[in-house]
Amino acid sequence: MARRTPKDTGSDNTAATGQTARGYHIGTHEIAARPLAAGLYLVATPIGNLGDITLRALETLAGADIIACEDTRVSRVLLDRFGIANRPYAYHEHNAERVGPKLMQALEAGKSVALISDAGTPLVSDPGYRISQTAIEAGLPVIPIPGASAPMAALVASGLPSDTFLFAGFLPSKDKARRERYAAFASTEATLMFFESPNRLAASLKSAAQVFGTERQAAVCRELTKVYEEIRRGTLAELAAQYQDQSVRGEIVLVIGPGSTPVPSEEDVDQVLTRLAAELPAGKAATEAARLTGLPRKELYQRLLEMKDLSAKGEA
Repeated sequence: MARRTPKDTGSDNTAATGQTARGYHIGTHEIAARPLAAGLYLVATPIGNLGDITLRALETLAGADIIACEDTRVSRVLLDRFGIANRPYAYHEHNAERVGPKLMQALEAGKSVALISDAGTPLVSDPGYRISQTAIEAGLPVIPIPGASAPMAALVASGLPSDTFLFAGFLPSKDKARRERYAAFASTEATLMFFESPNRLAASLKSAAQVFGTERQAAVCRELTKVYEEIRRGTLAELAAQYQDQSVRGEIVLVIGPGSTPVPSEEDVDQVLTRLAAELPAGKAATEAARLTGLPRKELYQRLLEMKDLSAKGEA
């Protein structure tokens, strides 16, 4: 059977039970949903436990003319759980060029489009950002329907400071690039949150301990809100040791606490480099200085070369 496009989606689809698309149920209670005003609705969905869906999200999904999602199979599980008969349509990074314009046509025609990701809040590390920007540029309404968020759940469960925080998305897969990404945030005075693959967790924690320092507090939050939810807290050195020989599965948020010492001044850094360079080769001196100051090794190495060059010119 040919797949319908969002353009020919109607509001009077009927499920096998006879329930119309403009409704949902919670347990045995059936609730009618009013049609939505035209606009792009960014709907947060559960990150694991389906009970975390909000009432407003259910009403929005039931009342929308079109539901756009990353994976229809994943979204269908959620919709079936609450008796929402609207048919979801795939919108992801591989078909965005083709489906995006159709969704925009629907919005411009006065339709309501609910955008959901496989889990959590749309636009957080998923392709929904593109259509959201297009809709905003076109002057169309973009309405957030807040709810579950893996980074926020991890932050509050980590026990680390939450007054200032930064979510930095997915970490690079290659070790060198991952270290550089860590180094870019080494002096950031905020709790950091990253998405990481379970296959790279052990190596990632080892790199983090080397860049941020072994005593930096952190937390590994795995499979949040799901049956096998696990939250481990400790220093980066402790966590790296725990996961060194352990195989893990599931989705992971790595939370790293802010440094406990202020960023050193340029004068202090130069003094550290001068002292270390008198005892060690340039590369090792930069590595040790990075550990002591929390600054990126690459920057310290470059500064050390500049200092040696200035010294050589002064003696000439």
